Amino acid sequence: MTQLQTPLFDRCLDLKARMTEFAGWQMPVQFSGIKQEHQAVRQRAGLFDISHMGKFELRGKGAIAALQALVPSNLERLTPGKAQYTVLLNPQGGIIDDLIIYLKEQDGAGVETVAIIVNAATTAKDKTWLLDHLGEADIDLVDQSRDKALLSIQGPAATEMLQTITTINLTQVGRFCHQDGTVLDHPAWVARTGYTGEDGFEIMTDPTTAVALWDALLAAGVAPCGLGARDTLRLEAAMALYGQDIDDTTTPLEAGLSWLVHLDEKGDFVGRSVLEAQKQTGVDRRLVGLTLSDRYIARHGYPVVQDGESVGTVTSGTLSPTLGTPIALAYVAAPLAKVGQALAVDIRGQQRPATVVKRPFYKAQ
Repeated sequence: MTQLQTPLFDRCLDLKARMTEFAGWQMPVQFSGIKQEHQAVRQRAGLFDISHMGKFELRGKGAIAALQALVPSNLERLTPGKAQYTVLLNPQGGIIDDLIIYLKEQDGAGVETVAIIVNAATTAKDKTWLLDHLGEADIDLVDQSRDKALLSIQGPAATEMLQTITTINLTQVGRFCHQDGTVLDHPAWVARTGYTGEDGFEIMTDPTTAVALWDALLAAGVAPCGLGARDTLRLEAAMALYGQDIDDTTTPLEAGLSWLVHLDEKGDFVGRSVLEAQKQTGVDRRLVGLTLSDRYIARHGYPVVQDGESVGTVTSGTLSPTLGTPIALAYVAAPLAKVGQALAVDIRGQQRPATVVKRPFYKAQ
């Protein structure tokens, strides 16, 4: 099967990036090295090509109302220029995908334009689910996944670096807000969201402008970054990775995403009855943060144990470049999910001490 390439593919090859297949796309894992790229984002600014992510635009009367029935979050909170991180749920309350919904326009007749950014690996699944569940509403879904490029500049200097080449006053774009404007004198849409735990922006534009934007930001000193640093950064910020930390079998209440569930603010939605029951009786397992006392790394799938008995499973783990210690996310039995709880991780037959800690592991100052 032919692998897809983003508009930045040749630029990545020019920089001698180490490439890999990811969700059907050829993507850079690293350029200068994961640790160096990670530190560039934490200390100044890094640039990611995330054009592989799914990009949908919905337009029609009652688009937000139609989406309300598919997510546990109250989308009526949104006004034009605002965004909501949320999850699509199946009838069992499991997470089909995590995504961001952006309300772009809302006219007096109730016609709304909504942008949705989804994970690359679930783009086709999400598109089918949305089309199957939007009902008979007169809503058009345009799949822009291969037509638009998407870049992400992240880090404490992101605003300073991007401001020089955009007409948008970035200081007026708040967290989880977005705005249309120009970048390098070409139309672009800029959102202040991200997946690193740092301040930053996503820029969606046409492929040609995206290449020029990549060149301009790298020339200004922004570090090119790959999927490797993206993963260590998001894990330090305790942001879930779909397919590892959350999936169709995990509910948002189990995954520590209860802040996305607005049961008291909205009516029925897919999976509501399951979440109501879990809210009343509690969940059997919870996603927790773990630190290990030595430098052994807890990898995806490793058992979490207590007194020799399995009590959970690691979903993500790494050696934190910022903290210098091993960190991990894991599902454990709910009674053991308390901060300070002593546990262990079975690493190649050896039980390595671990402690439940408060998430996130790292928070930007």
